[in-house]
Amino acid sequence: MRFLRNMMTYFWSFWARTSLGGGRPKVNALSRFTKNTYIGDDCHFNGFKVLGVGRVTIGKGFHSGSGCKVITDVHNYNGTALPYDNTYITKDVSIGDYVWLGQDVTVLGGVVIGEGVIVQAGSVVVCDIPALSIAGGHPATVFSMRDESHYFTIKSKEFT
Repeated sequence: MRFLRNMMTYFWSFWARTSLGGGRPKVNALSRFTKNTYIGDDCHFNGFKVLGVGRVTIGKGFHSGSGCKVITDVHNYNGTALPYDNTYITKDVSIGDYVWLGQDVTVLGGVVIGEGVIVQAGSVVVCDIPALSIAGGHPATVFSMRDESHYFTIKSKEFT
């Protein structure tokens, strides 16, 4: 069983690298990326989708639960037809280092998620989340903060 799981991780990781703009992820389940997706080192995906043509930048040490998605395009509702026309509004997404997205998190275009953020399962991120925050809900709001001294102590040990 472990051998099969390792083989699937190897397969999904290889598959992901063919579509990414840059990076070498560890992918444990089917994930979809675009050529406008750039990731840092040591990123782990467990069923992640990037939808749209906007640029998605993900820092190092990222982890996602299953069912997470980033949506960079929305229909143009201010266009020439109702309820929307055939054009799209595209916004980039930036996710900092050591971010953890719980299961089924959705991140919408134009969002910046700071370093060390944890986003609760099932949340919808519609606005920026500051560094070291713990956020959740629909829309996601900050309800707690990580211990800054502990975070940076652990982070500094990683590089020694």
